[in-house]
Amino acid sequence: QVQLVESGGGLVQAGGSLRLSCAASGRTFSFYAVAWFRQAPGKEREFVAAISWNIDNTKYADSTKGRFTISRDNAKNTVYLQMNSLKPEDTAVYHCEAGVDRLVLQVRPAAYNYWGQGTQVTVSS
Repeated sequence: QVQLVESGGGLVQAGGSLRLSCAASGRTFSFYAVAWFRQAPGKEREFVAAISWNIDNTKYADSTKGRFTISRDNAKNTVYLQMNSLKPEDTAVYHCEAGVDRLVLQVRPAAYNYWGQGTQVTVSS
């Protein structure tokens, strides 16, 4: 069993930065792939970025590539999402999700087994 708690969201002006954290409990967390998804009001959950258990592999959505960086510290059971050059369209609730690492990083929410409550990110223009 893995429990995930996101933090670091807030209100920021366009062009600003935020760093989200996803803290996990459960001693097997270091063997899970972790992804960030986001969901804006009235929209479906959208893939943002993912990282493999051994940090060897990362994947980004086209909309976040070059602006966002996903990283993890397995010793701290924490995954981070550094978000730079934020845009109003990045406004959403951001969730982290964890699941068995399947070698190919998954972009579908259903591919992950655990998720947190989310943290709100609001980017003003």
